[in-house]
Amino acid sequence: MPDFPTPSRPVLIVPGIGNSGPEHWQSRWQALHPRYVRAPFAEWDAPDRHEWVAALDATVRELGPDTVIAAHSLGTLAVAHWAAGYGARKAPAAAALLVAVPEPGGPNFPPQARNFQPVPLQPLGFPGIVVASDNDPYGSAAFARAAAQAWGSRFVAAGALGHINADSGLGDWPQGQALLDELLGVLGQERAA
Repeated sequence: MPDFPTPSRPVLIVPGIGNSGPEHWQSRWQALHPRYVRAPFAEWDAPDRHEWVAALDATVRELGPDTVIAAHSLGTLAVAHWAAGYGARKAPAAAALLVAVPEPGGPNFPPQARNFQPVPLQPLGFPGIVVASDNDPYGSAAFARAAAQAWGSRFVAAGALGHINADSGLGDWPQGQALLDELLGVLGQERAA
């Protein structure tokens, strides 16, 4: 495994349905870093938007406003719903890496996640990077690009990586870690300014 530097900020891992198994990049990152914390959702296979958003809120409040989020799949929609609840108030987190945004209107969107509709399409209130694959069965790159624009986030096209999960064979996914490090670096520059 590559030796990624330990960030000075807490990183909150927010998986999607199924809680990202041991070979998923989120789990691998968490195993490498003591400051990476996983969202404590009670039900991973029958997600309830309100429960996920409440757990996300409680966890970020506990970790503090310096928290950087690394979300995947349905976890990205949970982050968008959570951020939308803050409106004009202070940003609830420092930044977010949002990977493989699923498309609720798409043919493969899980029926048990329908309560995550509609997707909030307003600025998150904190910096973000949205990463999409050209051949993600759960969401098109066009949908992810539109979400990124609405959320005020940068869009990154990752190529043909499927759902950017364990099945994609990414291992520790150094490209994703580089994007997270980029967010952490930008935040470090803002703090120094």
